[in-house]
Amino acid sequence: MYQRYHLSHADALKMITSIQAKLEQEKKGAAIAVTDAQGELLAFLRTDGCKLPSILIAINKAYTAARQQEESYAIGESSRSQGFPMTNFGDLRYTAWGGGIPIFHHGQVIGAVGVSGLPETEDMELALMAARLVAENWSGLK
Repeated sequence: MYQRYHLSHADALKMITSIQAKLEQEKKGAAIAVTDAQGELLAFLRTDGCKLPSILIAINKAYTAARQQEESYAIGESSRSQGFPMTNFGDLRYTAWGGGIPIFHHGQVIGAVGVSGLPETEDMELALMAARLVAENWSGLK
């Protein structure tokens, strides 16, 4: 038997509101998704000015990071460097774009956050900022 930790709804909202505040301050639009450890949606927000394709992309970035327990950007880089498509993972929801960050607590992935709608580096920065609000273990992050 083992103990399992879970990302709370309050934590998910804390991450979303931190990104929302930054987006509103900078007058930018994006989609923000927070998932549980299996990549299933816990909370979501589409801010004003967000393009519609970003909705599914943000959800898939968080899904990918949670399922693979690694940043979506790193998974994409590995895929590209090895010359195989993301479809080789066997799940069409996986994405190779940066902006999906897993959230660790006591060495376990408890969820993930995904941001989409801005340039990839900005998506990644916002997701990392939010994940750090609740994360305890950040070894291995770039």
